[in-house]
Amino acid sequence: MKIWTEHPARADVEAVVRGYFSLLRAGRVPEAEQLIDHHPVRHVLKSLWTGSVEVSADEDEASGGPAADEWEQDLAWLDELDLADFHWGHTGSNCYVEITYRAQVIEVALGFWVRPTDAGWVLTGPSTLW
Repeated sequence: MKIWTEHPARADVEAVVRGYFSLLRAGRVPEAEQLIDHHPVRHVLKSLWTGSVEVSADEDEASGGPAADEWEQDLAWLDELDLADFHWGHTGSNCYVEITYRAQVIEVALGFWVRPTDAGWVLTGPSTLW
């Protein structure tokens, strides 16, 4: 887990979030979990699936994507997700990032918090925001 001795700059937090997301997209979930003080990744993946592929499949029956019960075994669908804009709270201690699926912003965003610990400042999250 990344630990800062001082409150990190926004750019530093965004870099860790980008690294976390890159590892998720690559299916390297255990490594992603090591970057942040995390909430269960399964919940994050399920929310991303529900807000992207599942919605798209409902709109387009011929999508050819994995069935709802296969989303955990075949993470190839993550390749079609990307990070969009970061939005910061007024205190600079929390942000959320929009997610795109096939270049369209989806209803699910990921929220993160910078919080102090005895060891220093850490990044906590993500929460899923609808």
